[in-house]
Amino acid sequence: MISAIILAGGKGKRMGSAISKQFIDIKGKPIIYYTLKKFSENKKIDNIIVVLPEDEVKYFKENILKKYELRINKIVIGGKERQDSVYNALKSLKNSSTDIVLIHDGARPFISERIINEGIKFAEIYGAAAPGVMPKDTIKVKNEKNFSVDTPNRANLVSIQTPQVFKSEDIKVAYQKAKDEGYVATDDSQLFERYIDKDIKAVLGDYSNLKITTQEDLKWKVSILEKRKRV
Repeated sequence: MISAIILAGGKGKRMGSAISKQFIDIKGKPIIYYTLKKFSENKKIDNIIVVLPEDEVKYFKENILKKYELRINKIVIGGKERQDSVYNALKSLKNSSTDIVLIHDGARPFISERIINEGIKFAEIYGAAAPGVMPKDTIKVKNEKNFSVDTPNRANLVSIQTPQVFKSEDIKVAYQKAKDEGYVATDDSQLFERYIDKDIKAVLGDYSNLKITTQEDLKWKVSILEKRKRV
């Protein structure tokens, strides 16, 4: 079985919004709708878990689930940080027959079917896969005094996106070990790299698969949606 964990706990502070960013409207529908629609329509995915803050579950049920035809199997209450939320979702799979887990940011609404399917394909082969794109800017490494000390070759760098896809038992082990040690990572693949002795296959991502964090991101996403409607 293939399960998808959709993290929908982001607040709208940097957006200057009074509501959580996943509920902000884009062309008549909330951001989270576009994200969930992509996963709901994917025939490879058997089980969809949405992770929400406890105080937003009622709003989600009344304004998303009742209004739109989306295939949601379970709602899990999130934790204080993203890592805590993923941990809670993985725990909810304890007695399931899930073999592959996708972990995706709910604020990345324009994820493509290709990225989802390739992530699943390569995770089944290699144990883990994550989409990414080459950085457009030159990246510098600085020292503690804020002086540039190195310029990595961009050809060897990848800006990682989601969904990050893993063999279920491996990512559960990684998250449990991090929990036991109190180790905090920036994303799921970092925990996998730290605790599981396997490489992560890099999947070609898409620059449109951007996480919406600021008003500028939102404006760009609206323009993408308008272009897609004209095609």
